[in-house]
Amino acid sequence: MDYDLLITDATILPLADGRSDLIDRGYLAIKGDRIAALGPMRELPAGGKARDTIDGGGNIVMPGLINTHCHAAMTLFRGLADDLPLMEWLNNHIFPAEARFVNAEMVYWCTKLAAAEMIRSGTTCVADGYFHENAAACAFRDTGIRAVAAQGVVDFPAPGVPDPAGNIAAVEQFIDSWQGREPLLTPAIFCHAPYTCSPETLQRGKELARRRGVPFFIHLAETEFEVRESLRQHGVTPTRHLYRLGILDRHTIAAHCVWLNAEDQRLLAETGARVASCPGSNMKLAAGIAPLAELRRNGVVIGLGTDGCASNNNLDLFEEMDLAGKLQKVQHLDPTLLPAQAAIRMATLDGAEALGLAGQIGSLAPGKKADCILLDRKQAHLTPLYGAALLATAANGRDVHTAIINGRVVMRDRRMMLFDETETMARVRELARKVTSPT
Repeated sequence: MDYDLLITDATILPLADGRSDLIDRGYLAIKGDRIAALGPMRELPAGGKARDTIDGGGNIVMPGLINTHCHAAMTLFRGLADDLPLMEWLNNHIFPAEARFVNAEMVYWCTKLAAAEMIRSGTTCVADGYFHENAAACAFRDTGIRAVAAQGVVDFPAPGVPDPAGNIAAVEQFIDSWQGREPLLTPAIFCHAPYTCSPETLQRGKELARRRGVPFFIHLAETEFEVRESLRQHGVTPTRHLYRLGILDRHTIAAHCVWLNAEDQRLLAETGARVASCPGSNMKLAAGIAPLAELRRNGVVIGLGTDGCASNNNLDLFEEMDLAGKLQKVQHLDPTLLPAQAAIRMATLDGAEALGLAGQIGSLAPGKKADCILLDRKQAHLTPLYGAALLATAANGRDVHTAIINGRVVMRDRRMMLFDETETMARVRELARKVTSPT
């Protein structure tokens, strides 16, 4: 058998069938955009040739991480308005900054910077939602990262959509431009939140998503204030509000889901709606702690996300794994909740399931897309390595040295292969000077 890429002598975490067994001194073979074979080195077929070989050197090969909720272009606003409550942060700082500085050029370069940061820290697939998403999609294409890119919808003038009457039409145009045209990109719709989108807008957006067969993303129950306002305006919680509107189903990905009562959790479970949890962002904005342990017991599929850089302030999913597990333990004073293996699964297999991509990515198995990362095992904080659980509690994005997406090496030995990262950072710094300029 001839391969396009062969990784040898590596410690492999396949996560096949959700198991966390490690293959010590293993190999992984790639043909085209898919995994052809993997297993112990002793089972590597004799005489097999490869166009390219990576000596694993005992380092760790695992599925690429899947970021289920991000606003990539918000790298421009990293650290701009820290230490503020969500609504003050949004209304007094972020929304005004977006009105002034968000345009197609900004979204392209700032998304490109986010893609570099994500690839560097092990993310190979991201679900993004923002304005001027066509520019974001171009940035994802040019960096080689896999993406579910969702055009943002709000019921007020927004960057690229000055008249909110055309917000759903703008999404459909975006879907037309990308659906089926790029193998690594799935277009989608992102209705910002129940408090920024009217019931009519939410229903029109969901109808479009169903008609075009694309995912539907929304922020949900992120803060206690949001729940109080929903009860005042609609007489029900935000989750019940979406349920009554017919928004919740297995193709709806609800981000945050911090303030859920027992009925809310039951509705998410019954409808099959997915959750994208962003523990780092929720901590920074003091939004609260999502009931992940309870949601998992109810059978809700949960992926992990970073949110945008303005509310995190980084895009390292290894950090989110660690935070997700430890927050559940300390909140309930129970060290057995959300074990490390579950956190790893949320950042890989469950993330893929949440995005409707579980048949393609999220684990390493023959026939699946070849999305994987290599971590430098020769680190003090990864020594000794008794099992995969340590990756959720001790590893970090800086341990990643090689990333492969769709069978293509996009970062090798920490060097980006497809674009000029230095140019990207320079462009974003130039844009940032405009943000801080007094005029």
